[in-house]
Amino acid sequence: MTRRLAEVAKKVGVSEATVSRVLNGRPGVSDATRQAVLTALDVLGYERPTQLRGERARLVGLVLPELQNPIFPAFAEVIGGALAQLGLTPVLCTQTKGGVSEADYVELLLQQQVSGVVFAGGLYAQADAPHDHYRLLADRNIPVVLVNAAIEHLGFPGVSCDDAVAVEQAWRHLASLGHERIGLLLGPGDHMPSARKLAAAHALTGGLPEERVARAIFSIEGGHAAASRLIDRGVTGIICASDPLALGAIRAARRKGCDVPGRISVVGYDDSAFMNCTEPPLTTVRQPIEAMGRAAVELLNVQIGGTAVPAEELLFEPELVVRGSTGQAPRD
Repeated sequence: MTRRLAEVAKKVGVSEATVSRVLNGRPGVSDATRQAVLTALDVLGYERPTQLRGERARLVGLVLPELQNPIFPAFAEVIGGALAQLGLTPVLCTQTKGGVSEADYVELLLQQQVSGVVFAGGLYAQADAPHDHYRLLADRNIPVVLVNAAIEHLGFPGVSCDDAVAVEQAWRHLASLGHERIGLLLGPGDHMPSARKLAAAHALTGGLPEERVARAIFSIEGGHAAASRLIDRGVTGIICASDPLALGAIRAARRKGCDVPGRISVVGYDDSAFMNCTEPPLTTVRQPIEAMGRAAVELLNVQIGGTAVPAEELLFEPELVVRGSTGQAPRD
């Protein structure tokens, strides 16, 4: 019992005495705190007291494209924790190849009468992907928040890391090390965050040559294949649209006998888990996951409370984290 009280109290951010009052049905606890405690019990896998089992926590869908990229579990942890503190229960929906689609998850969430949905890294970021399920949510007046850049005219509020600032930070870092032949390793052509990064590079350079841009699916293997092309074209510094792409670029450089960072410098994007443990440790642009996740939940909660939120995008400032995968440009 003591362990349960301590875990629930830590999860919600209240005292063990407050948790005890909720579990025993005593007064002196706000409705929001009471609901947050009950939600924490559910999330941590504890049974509710018999007299409280009839109450269902409010559900919020958290839709992610995958869990292999560490950035998405990181967002899930922040968003899920913030939802639980508000008495909302996160329902994690993760897509798998050949499995349940994003549109299927939306149908399932609507059947469960969810209070709202948070999307991170979904089809809203791909211009050529199907978007009818987003319109369905809008037609049902379901509160929705999108994390990171979306296509235009979906009509939902969002929180995004500033892609233009991210590229500028990475580019100026490589330039300060003497790199003149800098390339971009981006996602697919219809991927909106990648499009923003490319536009920023064009603005910085007055027009980046096409041969210094490579595209790939977001995976280590995709990064390996695309970076190999950039290296063959004489690029000495590579700015990547994700950390897995950057790890693929490092592998490609090594397979070609190029030292990192002696011959090729690589910059990632996200600063996801364990990037300081790679060899060499990865220089990357950090997304402010904590601030973005909490802002997304705040925007959603305001909508759930009945207040309209403008379909605007909040831009968050990234931070360049310099580690061992970048160095002085080669002299020859």
